[in-house]
Amino acid sequence: MAQRLSISRVGVVGHPRYAPLADALDRVLAFGERQGWEMAPEEALRPAGSSFSPLDPSTLDLLITLGGDGTLLRGARLVAAYGVPVLGVNLGRVGFLTTASPEEVEEALEALVRGDAPLDERMVLNARAVGRDGESRGEFLALNDAVLHKGGFARVVQVAVHAGDEEIGSYSADGIIISTPTGSTAYSLSAGGPIVSPQLDCIVATPICPHTLAVRPLVLSADETLAVEMVSGGEEMILTIDGQDGAALHEGDRVVIRRADEPLRLVRLPGQTFFSTLRRKLRWGDLDERKR
Repeated sequence: MAQRLSISRVGVVGHPRYAPLADALDRVLAFGERQGWEMAPEEALRPAGSSFSPLDPSTLDLLITLGGDGTLLRGARLVAAYGVPVLGVNLGRVGFLTTASPEEVEEALEALVRGDAPLDERMVLNARAVGRDGESRGEFLALNDAVLHKGGFARVVQVAVHAGDEEIGSYSADGIIISTPTGSTAYSLSAGGPIVSPQLDCIVATPICPHTLAVRPLVLSADETLAVEMVSGGEEMILTIDGQDGAALHEGDRVVIRRADEPLRLVRLPGQTFFSTLRRKLRWGDLDERKR
């Protein structure tokens, strides 16, 4: 749904390894200056001697990410708890989650100012790692997925999965992916999971290389609270959040996963939809569709 935002303070995060970063950053800062916005780029993006405001996620009205999907995921976790909309600018190759190319930055921002840019609400996961002693090992927000997997040369892991008070079953596999609908087109898809429209609220549990054909991806209600216990697998087990953050796990530890309190809002260009992005960026459809 498109809506007019009241914007006065804008944060910017970016990935320095992308060659177009400098030009895209200049475009964003210049547009913000013309609008009278207070711009707050992260420390790594600030020119020497500049006097920009510090990047405080709790005070932002908008966050702009300059990079690929990884940069957007990093930015999303910064602001997910505060309901701050995110506009992703793609400086890489695919950028499935991002909205605009560097050349479309002004177009996207102008649409946002006019109130013509749709805001997609995307479900976020809260993942809490708990030790066998009951102590917290860390709490995380994930836009894409929480992945429990073996590390290094560890043997196959065994995990027991519960939904609420009911046991779903035990998986012997290389790990398990717990994803949002947004994350269904990421690691979960590569592991054989379904593509899920982000308009649905659900949780997808996808085993990674399970050691039986009887264990398949499972779609669960977003209202479920999942608990994944590390039954066995040695000392090298890892919880990875969106491929970027996480914690080490041990036998007897568990990860409790539920829908987070706040969704993430992603800015879209007018006319841009999930399915048009699927066709354009993931080449979804048959050969005739791709030629159009």
